[in-house]
Amino acid sequence: MDKFVIRGGKKLKGTVSVSGAKNASLALMPATLLNSGLNRIDNTPEVNDIFTMIKLLKQLGVESEFHNHSLLLNTSKITSQVAPYEHVKKMRASVYVLGPLLSRFGYAKVSMPGGCAWGPRPINLHLEAMKRLGAEISLEEGYIIARANKLKGAKIHFDIPSVGATGNALMAATLAKGTTLITNSAIEPEINQLCDYLNSMGARISGIGTTTLEIEGVDELFPKQIKNIPDRIEAGTLLIAAAITHSKISLANIEVQHLDSVLIKLEESGVKLLQENDCLVLDAENSSAKSIDVSTSVYPGFPTDMQAQWTAYMTLADSISTVTDTIYLDRFNHVPELNRLGANIELINNSAVIKGVKKLKGAKVMSTDLRASASLVLAGLAAEGTTEVLRIYHLDRGYQRIEEKLRALGADIERVATTEF
Repeated sequence: MDKFVIRGGKKLKGTVSVSGAKNASLALMPATLLNSGLNRIDNTPEVNDIFTMIKLLKQLGVESEFHNHSLLLNTSKITSQVAPYEHVKKMRASVYVLGPLLSRFGYAKVSMPGGCAWGPRPINLHLEAMKRLGAEISLEEGYIIARANKLKGAKIHFDIPSVGATGNALMAATLAKGTTLITNSAIEPEINQLCDYLNSMGARISGIGTTTLEIEGVDELFPKQIKNIPDRIEAGTLLIAAAITHSKISLANIEVQHLDSVLIKLEESGVKLLQENDCLVLDAENSSAKSIDVSTSVYPGFPTDMQAQWTAYMTLADSISTVTDTIYLDRFNHVPELNRLGANIELINNSAVIKGVKKLKGAKVMSTDLRASASLVLAGLAAEGTTEVLRIYHLDRGYQRIEEKLRALGADIERVATTEF
């Protein structure tokens, strides 16, 4: 098991490239189950969630090669429609195999998913969508069992615009008989790219980028190649790394429009943003952070996956700010750990009330989930002295060797093997 040792207070400078989007890849990879042949996904990040999905797909019979961020997936010899607990328990995105397997083979047996240990994150929306398409669903010994001779187009309305449920319903509907209408669908960039990929395979999806998607079922889909979008959450995390350390950095391989809500809040906090030579430059060298309230919401609102990082940033702001998470009401496991570093944060229901302090001081802290880990690294970069961040395996699920990117920008951070848990 590894930890990060961070000696804080270093200014960051230089340019780094943003990796491919982890969450987009985790939808594109199961989508290949809908066809038979060799698929290629470029700009795939080398993170543990991707390797977990590769192992799960291998369990189903998918052959893979992964070199230089190019992932080849051969789906011509699917031998199983069972996604076992040993793989699915590691991340919630594993449930994405449900729709493709059910649609192409008429059967899927998928373990109830795992992932980050916080919050009630039910998959009832996924299951209700499959039922609407004509599947019979049962829960047996911790597994979802779905059966259908042939899925049929239907009207599906989501009470909340779930990214995962939208993706699963989309994939299932592509090979269904007739037309499916999905209303109040998610409009995240990752969903839009999934739609584009499915259409390139031969699917007929319209309304992309809106909350109403129409899918006209087809008989067959075909293998295709796609280039993955940049990871907007990694980009936002790196930008806050510069903001919290009063630094100036440039990010390459970034889709600025995917980050509008975060960039607006950053500018309100006092940093300067500009585009130079296809890079986004953040300049916080001569700024002191203003306290800015945020409330998470579905895209295009402020992402819940940036809530912990923003909370870390506001610990050093000039007055009092409130960070409210309306998506996951108890996603605040990072707060006690930030307070160990000298932050002044009080939790009130699903809000963190943050009183800015003049400085943070290094301490030993423990990660509890992916984005909480990132917030502790950010705080450690700004803290006086040495910070040790334990359990960084959470961070490795979604950030591609982030310590190397931060070190390239001038941070004093190293990965150290440890027996501490």
